[in-house]
Amino acid sequence: MSVLVGLLLGCSSNTFDETLDWSAEKIYAEGVENLNNKIYDKAIGLFEKLEGRAAGSVLSQQAQLEKAYAQYKSGDPALAVATLERFIKINPVSPALDYAIYLKGVANFNDDLGFLSSITQQDLSERDQKAAKESFDAFKDLVQRFPNSKYAEDAKLRMRYTVNVLAQSEVNVARYYFKKGAFIAAINRAQQAIDEYRGVPATHEALIILRDSYAQLGLTQLKEDTQRILAQSFPDQWDKDLEQFKAPRAWWRLW
Repeated sequence: MSVLVGLLLGCSSNTFDETLDWSAEKIYAEGVENLNNKIYDKAIGLFEKLEGRAAGSVLSQQAQLEKAYAQYKSGDPALAVATLERFIKINPVSPALDYAIYLKGVANFNDDLGFLSSITQQDLSERDQKAAKESFDAFKDLVQRFPNSKYAEDAKLRMRYTVNVLAQSEVNVARYYFKKGAFIAAINRAQQAIDEYRGVPATHEALIILRDSYAQLGLTQLKEDTQRILAQSFPDQWDKDLEQFKAPRAWWRLW
């Protein structure tokens, strides 16, 4: 009986490794094949084996990048970013450094970020735009350090999109506060969008919220100043949205 238990324990503790006799090149090829076939878990495992067996080699570096891409495609961008940050730190002169930085930006990039206008019960001021900002920073780093990289043009487009999204997110929060009657909070967020993200489409709506919030607070001079800025900045649009927002009674008004 004890012999049988020992055999069972031995079998359970010694999982067969099919890659034991494989060359580094074969492990890499199998990893890429699984990646192309969207078998991400297996691809990640193979690339991790290759990192260990070919440590310090160019193939090991490539395996790290392939693993990060597989992690991103498998729906784990945070893990992909961690892998890429480690690669960037230990391979500062790698010929693939521009790709690593670009992929870090892509992993944090979310092209659905702009659709935050559907307001739920959650206060939009609590929504975290950290990933979007980190994505922008990675693309900016790439463009500045590797302006001739083949990834630079796409990075610039993504930067432009991300700035627009971040600005619109601030405006969405400002609109949310305006509709709740929290006009001072609306002013703060609209002003933040204008100050931090100049020259973006969301500026138009931010100015409208700013103007109408001043009007609700009875700040006539500030309202008129903002209206003049709107007329100068958007001569064909400034007067089309005077009644765009139907604000409720402010929470602090008791009459």
